[in-house]
Amino acid sequence: METISFGTDGWRATLEEFTEPRVRMVGQAVATYLQDEGRDGPVAIGYDARETSRGFAEELTRVLCANGFDVLLPERDRPTPLFAHAIVERDLAGALVVTASHNPPEYNGVKFIPEDGAPALPDVMDAIEDRLAEPEALPADEQGTAEEVDFVEPHADAALELVEETTGSADLHGLTVAYDAMHGSGRGTTDAILERAGADVDCLRCDQDPDFGGGAPEPAPRNLEELAERVTDDAADVDLGVANDGDADRLAVVTPERGYLDENLFFAALYDYLLENDSGPVVRTVSTTFLIDRVAAAHDEDVHEVPVGFKWVAKAIADHDALIGGEESGGFTIRGHVREKDGVLLSVLAAAMHAEEPIDDRVDRLLDEHGTVVQDKISVACPDHEKARVIDDLEDEIPDDVAGTPVENVNTADGFKLQLEDGSWLLVRPSGTEPKLRVYAEATDEERVEELLEAGEELVEPLVDG
Repeated sequence: METISFGTDGWRATLEEFTEPRVRMVGQAVATYLQDEGRDGPVAIGYDARETSRGFAEELTRVLCANGFDVLLPERDRPTPLFAHAIVERDLAGALVVTASHNPPEYNGVKFIPEDGAPALPDVMDAIEDRLAEPEALPADEQGTAEEVDFVEPHADAALELVEETTGSADLHGLTVAYDAMHGSGRGTTDAILERAGADVDCLRCDQDPDFGGGAPEPAPRNLEELAERVTDDAADVDLGVANDGDADRLAVVTPERGYLDENLFFAALYDYLLENDSGPVVRTVSTTFLIDRVAAAHDEDVHEVPVGFKWVAKAIADHDALIGGEESGGFTIRGHVREKDGVLLSVLAAAMHAEEPIDDRVDRLLDEHGTVVQDKISVACPDHEKARVIDDLEDEIPDDVAGTPVENVNTADGFKLQLEDGSWLLVRPSGTEPKLRVYAEATDEERVEELLEAGEELVEPLVDG
């Protein structure tokens, strides 16, 4: 039980630790939690494209059925957001998804999504962790059953309807979109919904490969070079590129002029686009650009800053009836949808935005109006058991200035965010999914960002080594 620890988005571990007996214990903990909460409806169990995921999903299914729950399964690996949507659409008790998201193939994981379709908050995960136990079984005549159902079409129906309601049109005829599934669960789902909306889709890495081509299914610039070449090549006649991570809850966008589009710039552009037809505040994490704040201020809207982790974004969306919520890692959702990040829905929304006006043009206009913003991040290796100590020690080491600029304010919502007098900032926080500390910086040019990141690294590394 001590090996099972729930982080930002469920439990992830290498396959040395992520074993069938431990997965069954998680299944029993969820079953007990649902019973204690009086939730007796069916449970969806999904899984990603990893070689071991189907087997782990079947183990969870056996445990949940043995505890009296009916289980709904997909016919193959499918994106995580489909199961979040199914919870609300079908009035399910919750869902379990076997996925390690963007982690390398030697990892796997399991996340629990409660009855509202939003990420589970810490009190829920603590309650499940407290109930970890060896599986139990009811008498055979009291056990549940498992069946395969279609999760794809109901989600696509809802997504296309929402895009049309939100933007005025979900018609993508005449648009050519290059889609990179990164061998993940978005293949056959994201490309299918884009085609259904009328787009011509050029697929990359849409074949199944449990090893993800030998890398991690993370839609970062270094992993999307072929997609960027395809979109920026005038001869290819591609209008836009989109990519999903391994379980397709995140989105990356590639444009003809910029290539890989920084997620912060996409977020700002999308919020600006949505405000053309609607109104409402925005929710962003502490690691997300202040450009969002400038867009909001131009429309007299509020900004709600939350710690990193989509669970906090989802909670704030509900608390403030936000128009959109997101994070700099490419996770977003919008009003009217389930409060879980959804890279499938956002792929259609990004294409609809681009069909109306090239995204590059919108970004150019925003930067002309609000000023240039550059952001980057690095990671510093730090064992999980040392993270809390390092962050505690950092409190006594906060400098008066960073890279020559005085610190104006210190935000402790998630780690330490040092806001500097020139409007730039430096953030140090522990990763919730990997044995690392994240160091983020934002400024008006790349050189300044590099200086800030170097200063952050010099600040943190001695504390890790100490």
